[in-house]
Amino acid sequence: MSGVHFVRSVTRQDYEQWLPLWEGYNAFYGRSGATALAPEVTQMALARFFDPYEPVHALVAEGDGRLLGLAHYLFHRSTTAIGPSCYLQDLFTSKEARGKGVGKALIQGVYEQAQLVGSPRVYWQTHQTNLAAMHLYNQVAEHSGFVVTRKLF
Repeated sequence: MSGVHFVRSVTRQDYEQWLPLWEGYNAFYGRSGATALAPEVTQMALARFFDPYEPVHALVAEGDGRLLGLAHYLFHRSTTAIGPSCYLQDLFTSKEARGKGVGKALIQGVYEQAQLVGSPRVYWQTHQTNLAAMHLYNQVAEHSGFVVTRKLF
């Protein structure tokens, strides 16, 4: 794999290469086997990328004619800003692409999309054990100090 890659919006034709990246992302976070996402969840996520009324979007990084990584992000309103906030929900690169600038390029791609719509910020979360990701994130953003609290139903 050469170091050449570029970031672009996902297309429907990317499905066959996007799916293994998506499955790798979910496996990394323990959503595989008995705890795998239902197929209809994956299909809905994909459908949202192509629905102009949905605030959910996807970028992919491509190099040597194949997909190397993905970034899924969404825009939402905030009570503290006029412009929409941008939440980088999913970021994943193939194993062979790690450490080669692909993740950084995907984050930069999300930054560019956020700026295009007037978003004053991009934010995301990661698990505290994902040290490799946090190393990258500390290069491209600052830790806000906030802790995620949630209730699952």
